[in-house]
Amino acid sequence: MKLNERHLMQLAAVLDAGGVSEGAAMLGLTQPAVSRSLAMLEARVGEPLFLKGRRPLQPTPLGAQLAAQGRVIIAASRKASDAVQGFVRGTSGLVRVGGVPFFMDAMISRMIGEFQTLEPEVTVQQSYLNLPEMVGALEAKQIDLGIVPIGVLDLGPGFEFTEILPGRNVVACRPDHPLLRKRRLQAHELTNFPWVAPLPGSPLMSDLQMILMSIGMSDLNIRYSGGSLMSVINYLAETDALAVLPFSVVFAQRKENRVTVLPYEIPQPNRSLGILRRTVGPRSPAAERFAAYVATAFEDLKHIIKRHENAVVWGR
Repeated sequence: MKLNERHLMQLAAVLDAGGVSEGAAMLGLTQPAVSRSLAMLEARVGEPLFLKGRRPLQPTPLGAQLAAQGRVIIAASRKASDAVQGFVRGTSGLVRVGGVPFFMDAMISRMIGEFQTLEPEVTVQQSYLNLPEMVGALEAKQIDLGIVPIGVLDLGPGFEFTEILPGRNVVACRPDHPLLRKRRLQAHELTNFPWVAPLPGSPLMSDLQMILMSIGMSDLNIRYSGGSLMSVINYLAETDALAVLPFSVVFAQRKENRVTVLPYEIPQPNRSLGILRRTVGPRSPAAERFAAYVATAFEDLKHIIKRHENAVVWGR
């Protein structure tokens, strides 16, 4: 026997409200419409659903069982409505974000945690990607947005880039590095110490080559490569090695005081960090909400980062 789910919902509402009129008002229906539904349900099951002469209305044993199922349907309907509203507002759903490893670890992962504290119904899937892989993942709809440094290049009409932070790279080292005791650094002194190689595919690799060209060298003493951000920080803190890192990444580590900026101005790429998205096709409301949160967070943060950058006395 198949029963009409709406009739079960109305039965549950009437019993919970204590009367037909009250139950109808709870559901946003008229009293005559609910009375007809209950009469149809009784006719369908062939048994009474209410005890006669009882006020407020009291169910028969069968009526109580059917009302229990009606409450389950009401709860499921409300959850479905909440899910739709949450999806449309971007307060629930899935955000798939790809990003360059060091920056994701240093800054974006913290922002993901802060965002989810505000929006606990949003799930975030993060993947490490450099620009070529990120473009492919966006085109294949495998991610919703990317956070990546981009220079002067044309990604084509299908992409939108929102800058969140101007790019600046620095030479990083431990706080008590011997070069920090120099009053004025000379270019050749950078070659007296070992270096950490950037991750393969990272734009920092080309930046390291620019440094080599600027100081007239063809090669550096690479002693460590392939590490994560934390492993690079740990390595720098225990050695006299140098590494090219985004200033913002070193800034994010300032409270730990394990790495600092070597005040030597290096050639800067024409590159900014920002949010990369497709311009065509539907967008996830949750991803748009997250992107707006990141952009707002950096709007406040970039002024603090700039003040720290200005405090460094750059030398040649």
